[in-house]
Amino acid sequence: MIRIGIYGYGNLGRGVESAIKQNNDMELVVVFSRRDPASVKINTESAKVCRASEAAAYKDKIDVMILCGGSATDLPVQTPQMAKLFNVIDSFDTHAKIPEHFDAVDKAAKESGKVAIISVGWDPGMFSLNRLLGEAILPEGSTYTFWGKGVSQGHSDAIRRIEGVVDARQYTTPVPEALEKVRNGENPSLSTRQKHTRECFVVAEDGADLTRIENEIKTMPNYFADYDTTVHFISKDEILRDHSGIPHGGFVIRSGKTGDSEHNHIIEYSLKLDSNPEFTSSVLVSYARAAYRLNTEGNSGCKSVLDIAPAYLSPKSGEQLRKELL
Repeated sequence: MIRIGIYGYGNLGRGVESAIKQNNDMELVVVFSRRDPASVKINTESAKVCRASEAAAYKDKIDVMILCGGSATDLPVQTPQMAKLFNVIDSFDTHAKIPEHFDAVDKAAKESGKVAIISVGWDPGMFSLNRLLGEAILPEGSTYTFWGKGVSQGHSDAIRRIEGVVDARQYTTPVPEALEKVRNGENPSLSTRQKHTRECFVVAEDGADLTRIENEIKTMPNYFADYDTTVHFISKDEILRDHSGIPHGGFVIRSGKTGDSEHNHIIEYSLKLDSNPEFTSSVLVSYARAAYRLNTEGNSGCKSVLDIAPAYLSPKSGEQLRKELL
């Protein structure tokens, strides 16, 4: 059995717990939280709940630690720290900062002899793989990624970090005209702003400066500054009533030519997710298996999903995979 620890028990952490139950070669050992352990109720009777500060005591009791914090402030600190002790998986999704995050985690993981796989999920993650495949197969062409309509956990979390914000949901929506042009094989040149819009529903503290909050959202680099963004201030009751779900999805499309540029081809990969965190959690858990296997083979250092052979994700043997899936 692969022994799993969960670091952080929000939407993503709860999703990881559920995903572990669907994998017979894994067991949840412990959940770490910054909250009082007595206040954290989990759904695995055999697992413990401990304070985050106690993680080092489990150095030899956990095979893989799955980190479930936010990308804005948690993971840049937590992943390098935990990689000094454990094989780790994270879902760091600030695309522009992935190279520097990789370098910091790689240094820590190589020093400890552990394997760390970062930026695991569906984007970055599954979409990253499909972008790579599309470009490799159709080198003459263009790749387009569209997200939504759906709730972005990372962007919603970034809004909640703003002073005066109680809760928030952020929806990303493809611009229909842009999506249609890509599917038609027109290969349009599209700016970030032309591909998506962002819509934010925010619950603010009583007396908070709404103008300041809206400006901080719209000018936030790497999140909203490059998009047409609309901000709605609503009540706590409204966000619970109308925005309690966390759906998402999107498309990766590669449009390219072969031969003497006379034949057009379109590769499209799509996801439609009822629960963004539960799907992301399922991806994290499959890569936890890969991290464990790689480390038992003597590997160390930081990896991305682009570095992992698909067979490492499956509980099935190579013989089974070749017979059933190849």
